[in-house]
Amino acid sequence: MIITQIISAMTVMICMLIDNIMIGRFLGVDSMSAYGFASPVLLVFAAIGSMLSAGIQVMCGKTMGTGDSKGTNKCFSTSVAATIIISMVGLLAVVLFSSPLCTLLGAGENSPDNPVFKLTKDYLRGFIIGAPAFMFAQVMVPYMQMSGSRTRLIVAVVVMTVGDVAFDCINVFLLKWGTFGMGLASSLSYYIALMIGVGYFFKDDCIFSFKKKYVQMKVFIELLKFGIPTLVNQLSLVLLTYTLNTLLNSIEGHLAVASYTAITATGNICYSFSSGVASVALMLSSMLYIDEDKASLNKLVHIMVIYATVICLAVTAVVILLAKPMIALFSEDPHVREIASKGMRLFVLSLVPCALNTSFKNYYQGIDRVSLTQSISVMQNFALTALSAFVLSRFMGLDGVWLGFLCGEVLTLIIITIIVAVKNGKFSLTSEAFAMLPKGYGAAAEDHCEMTIVSQEEIVPSSKKAEEFCLSRGLSPRISKLIALSTEELAYNIVEYGFGKDKSGKMIEVRIIMKDGSPILRIRDNCTNFDPMDYLKMHSEDDPTAHIGLRMIMKLVKEAIYFNSLGLNDLTLVL
Repeated sequence: MIITQIISAMTVMICMLIDNIMIGRFLGVDSMSAYGFASPVLLVFAAIGSMLSAGIQVMCGKTMGTGDSKGTNKCFSTSVAATIIISMVGLLAVVLFSSPLCTLLGAGENSPDNPVFKLTKDYLRGFIIGAPAFMFAQVMVPYMQMSGSRTRLIVAVVVMTVGDVAFDCINVFLLKWGTFGMGLASSLSYYIALMIGVGYFFKDDCIFSFKKKYVQMKVFIELLKFGIPTLVNQLSLVLLTYTLNTLLNSIEGHLAVASYTAITATGNICYSFSSGVASVALMLSSMLYIDEDKASLNKLVHIMVIYATVICLAVTAVVILLAKPMIALFSEDPHVREIASKGMRLFVLSLVPCALNTSFKNYYQGIDRVSLTQSISVMQNFALTALSAFVLSRFMGLDGVWLGFLCGEVLTLIIITIIVAVKNGKFSLTSEAFAMLPKGYGAAAEDHCEMTIVSQEEIVPSSKKAEEFCLSRGLSPRISKLIALSTEELAYNIVEYGFGKDKSGKMIEVRIIMKDGSPILRIRDNCTNFDPMDYLKMHSEDDPTAHIGLRMIMKLVKEAIYFNSLGLNDLTLVL
């Protein structure tokens, strides 16, 4: 999932990066400064889109984890309606109040000797046309990720990027509409990405359904509740951008703001790697938490820390080596290049602690530790970073501002470690400690059995292991044998009809849990979508001896839950 999620995280940032490069190279430093002053508005729309996206990930993780298809479609319908309403209100607000907004952002007053004001206003006018598509692009991502439509998602991002470059070139070399044209180019590219992505939702096999009656205020409030930590995170970034713009302007003027614009444009692409890992952590933690899968949650913390560290170390090394040519893409001004190149190398040192903080923050959001998530967001993205930048700038000038990012992230990580130690009553750096699961959460190690099947030869040994586990937990020989046969029958069906000719990468996960004295059998596979309950209903009039294995299993079941998410079939049977 990480590769797709990293690319998805770049959906918003790529167009901003391309605009930044084209503006800096072809429209000059004033236009680049104007783009920097307009950035907080872009980030506000990104914040709202991210809030809805995070709310969707958590809410759908819970509804899909319990097989609540109605709840999933309520989430889908409400989020679509909310995106339309919010984006249109935002569009009208920016159009009607663009002049006072530009002054508020720091672009000064509208006067002949202040070209930055008009350039800022022009960019906002061009960008705001695409606000609905901009937000829908973010909201669409978790649904496509959950449905397994990752290829379509990648195609949409690639086409959007190519389109933005093409439209920017048309603006620069043919139309010459300045910063307005650059904002408009981004808007058009977002609409192209939206058209490609939205095609999935009109397919017959789409797992989501929009219904007007499912658009409900209580569902919207629940979405907000789950998404507010992400909104706090994004608004903290808006405040940080505004604060640092003001600080840099007071130290070195518009050149420093233009340099910061180039650094943040490149930095946002770098952040896509950490936010990609963190988004996977949010989606999986919310699903695993509702499933009370303690072992998998501990494993998730371990894996996300490794991936966040290794990936961002590699990105840090690349950016340090290529800082000068990367900054050269943004501006030909030698002063901007000198300031931004050095600043980029200092800024990128914060990537690894940032990736760890962001991953922990999203993980804690997924396991319902909302207040901790919000505290990390404020510390990481505003309070500690802004304070560090201000204090260090008193002694080190511009270098202190750039090092403020590293200092703020490291301080945040130290505070998280202290909170974990206090919560656990001891200092520990293990994944179990940082998982911070409640006492008594999930099945004890001796009450669950997990197996992975990748070939037909592994089915019978897995069936025997299931039987032995059931007997060891005090179930009768008859029930233990029936669970073993159920495991065997379902696994044979999946291998025979789901694996297909190309069996590479195909797998079945079997999990048996003892809960309140009853055995729960969960079968998960990454094969073609298949709901055995629907299949039996469709063939209820067939020969009663047909599909005898499935019929036998369903007669033993007190409750059966099927759902498909992340491209996986998930069948849970309470026997």
